[in-house]
Amino acid sequence: MAAPDSKSLSTLTGVVERIIFLNEENHYTIAEFRPEAAPAVKERPPAVTIVGPLPGVECGETLHLTGEWARHTQHGDQFKIAAFKSELPSSVYGIRKYLGSGLVPGIGKVYANKIVDAFGTDTFRILSEESARLRNVAGIGKKRAGAIKLAWDEKRTERELYIFLQTYGVTPAQCVKLVTRYSGQAKEILLNEPYRAAREIDGIGFKTADRIAINLGFANDAPPRLDAGLIYALETLQEEGHTSFFEEELVTYAANLLETSAERIASRIEALVATKALVRHAPDTAPSPKTNVIQLPHNDRAERKIAEVVARLTRVASNLPAIKIDAAVQWAEKKAGFEFHELQRTALRNALGAKLTVLTGGPGTGKTTILRALVEILKAKKVRVHLAAPTGRAAQRLAETTGGFASTIHRLLKYDAATGGFVSNESAPLATDFLIVDEASMLDTRLASALFQAVPSKAHLLLVGDTDQLPSVGAGNVLKDLIGISAKLEKRGAPATSPRHTKPTRIPVTRLAVIYRQEGQSQIVTTAHAINSGDPSLPPSTTDVAQIQAWSDLTFVVAESAEDCVRKVIALCTEFIPKHYHWFNPVSDVQVLAPMHKGVAGVGNFNTQLQGALNPRREGLRTASGEFRAGDKLIQLRNNYEKSLFNGDIGTVSSLDGVAGTLTADFDGSPQTFDRGDFGDLALAYTISIHKSQGSEYPVVIIPLLKAHFMMLQRNLLYTAITRGRKKVFLVGEPAAYAMAVRNSESKQRLTHLREKIAAAVS
Repeated sequence: MAAPDSKSLSTLTGVVERIIFLNEENHYTIAEFRPEAAPAVKERPPAVTIVGPLPGVECGETLHLTGEWARHTQHGDQFKIAAFKSELPSSVYGIRKYLGSGLVPGIGKVYANKIVDAFGTDTFRILSEESARLRNVAGIGKKRAGAIKLAWDEKRTERELYIFLQTYGVTPAQCVKLVTRYSGQAKEILLNEPYRAAREIDGIGFKTADRIAINLGFANDAPPRLDAGLIYALETLQEEGHTSFFEEELVTYAANLLETSAERIASRIEALVATKALVRHAPDTAPSPKTNVIQLPHNDRAERKIAEVVARLTRVASNLPAIKIDAAVQWAEKKAGFEFHELQRTALRNALGAKLTVLTGGPGTGKTTILRALVEILKAKKVRVHLAAPTGRAAQRLAETTGGFASTIHRLLKYDAATGGFVSNESAPLATDFLIVDEASMLDTRLASALFQAVPSKAHLLLVGDTDQLPSVGAGNVLKDLIGISAKLEKRGAPATSPRHTKPTRIPVTRLAVIYRQEGQSQIVTTAHAINSGDPSLPPSTTDVAQIQAWSDLTFVVAESAEDCVRKVIALCTEFIPKHYHWFNPVSDVQVLAPMHKGVAGVGNFNTQLQGALNPRREGLRTASGEFRAGDKLIQLRNNYEKSLFNGDIGTVSSLDGVAGTLTADFDGSPQTFDRGDFGDLALAYTISIHKSQGSEYPVVIIPLLKAHFMMLQRNLLYTAITRGRKKVFLVGEPAAYAMAVRNSESKQRLTHLREKIAAAVS
């Protein structure tokens, strides 16, 4: 047994005595482990703590571990598992502990003792080959013996699969998913159809299936591999934001990815299009691989639905009562106490006069003023108005600024877990006359499709967003595509008809450009617009946190290195902000937004450092992804419809139960309890990525900005981060990094087929 302070890989062989913690989702385990004694030593060594992924392992098993020793500040020496092999226990003691652990339904400690007393070290062979002999054990009849045999065989199959999969580097979480989906057929399916798992199971990607297939002897150019690889290529491009891709470019991309010839890839595209596994769009004018577009079917369907709704909304008469639009605008001006800018009046006229409209503009340009006025006009006319936004925080802000009730899009549409879809849809549309959607730049194609389909044919739809922000996290570019096709229809000469006209109409777009917020004096607003105009001039700056002008709403704090950046961010959170802005809570009101996840100045390290600085409690709940403590700020990482929590929701840990392994957190006044299987969906949120901040605003924003972030330094990223700050913004980092971000305006273009579909639908 290696010494606890050894840093090299060590090996341990012994028996699992007790499982202290088990994450059912990824099988991360903390266990008490009894190593075997050395040959010359009679007494067995004391138990040690082992940590790491151990799928399918139960108490009593003999494990051969490879890993390294580490010292935990609170829990002492631990052996961190890198790899393991397991054996069924061979001693009576081990067999008794193994069967008595509850892994086989029908066998508890009492029956485990009886069975082992009867069969001794031959127990496992009896269970596998002569299970009828179980009926010789007192208390076990035919029914119980059959149930024990069935459970034992299922467990044995699962165990064999885990051992089989370990050879190919399949992760514990993936093992669990494969067993859950395919049960006893899992090994056979993987041996004969390895790429099927990539198609049918979330979390089993092409790379995992490909690794298994290649090791099993599948040819590099076998059609099943090329077909799965093409789907994987499009899914990879989808993760980059594309819903479509030019055929010629896809052939080159997939051929490089799969290390095969372009000719073979081209032939498989033909085959997949023929079976409708892929969709091809060829322009009427000059179809060719250079101009043909290839899509995954679900992206094609989603875009077609959006286009159909756009056509429907622009053709069907409005359900609004008769409104004298100019008089309504004047009434709203009197109610507001000031005259609107002509662009603002235009926005109101468009929203009231056309069924589908877009309102866009940067911070401080008066979008909120127009939305408030519009809601007041509609309420005065007894119109049923619904307000929605992609995130909870954006919805809350929309409700506060307009005086109406707003909800997230998911809550508005009401997700139905039983069907996996939304309650409100094309067949059961929303009961509304006017739907206003804020932060529409965040709408990806699939969510936009679901939302559009739920809009009644006679209702109005107003999309509000800032196209200079980051695009949606999911694939697509819906807001920009609608604005782009609007310009195209304008050139085509489509008439701007009244809402009661039944012929096709254009999609009016209003761009607000005049800055109103704080009469143009807000440094946050002026800096945001300077960034958009490409001005790399550094905002007011200092090298010393203590020298920041407290009255300023935006300051650049120069840092010499990543370590200096971390120190100054912590100083802002723990010293400067509590001293000068005591009304701001350093945890709930301050949000650090980092461009990247990894590195010294990345999301992960900032969370660790800020947790220690802002919530330095000793007791916490250890998980595979870190430690959670009472008072910690959390972020939900994926949609959880059962808990009505959605990707990006922020909460605070209110209590922990170390014995039960549960955590309770408060999300906007709603307490939610999470067990071990949920922890993978949570992360600390003292720092989050800029992408995760979309649609939200925070009283105070701190942005680390270093040249080391060069891969992410883009104008729209910096613009999005700065415009998240409502009262104060602090940039901490290198001036050269700021200039790099401002000058880099070439964010990746997203390829979609939505404009073409809309153009065809409304023509």
